[in-house]
Amino acid sequence: MKINKQKILENICYTELVYERINKKLNINFSNKQIKEFIFKTLKKTDENFFSKTGKNFYVENVEEKIRITINSNTFRIITVDKIEGKLF
Repeated sequence: MKINKQKILENICYTELVYERINKKLNINFSNKQIKEFIFKTLKKTDENFFSKTGKNFYVENVEEKIRITINSNTFRIITVDKIEGKLF
């Protein structure tokens, strides 16, 4: 199944709670606007080969930023962002 990266970029959205979760998991203190900009830029620069779909979620792994972004594939809502260590592939 081909993942439509452009559709994800056009439709990503957030809940109020996810901003706090992202700051906590990444140990940062970004504003909501900074988080949106960071996530958008990261998704945009990540090659489609690093986008995958498992169950109801998309997973986007960015080795440069050392993060994995989890996105609901139905609503395009950001669920969480996790730190990853080392080389993935």
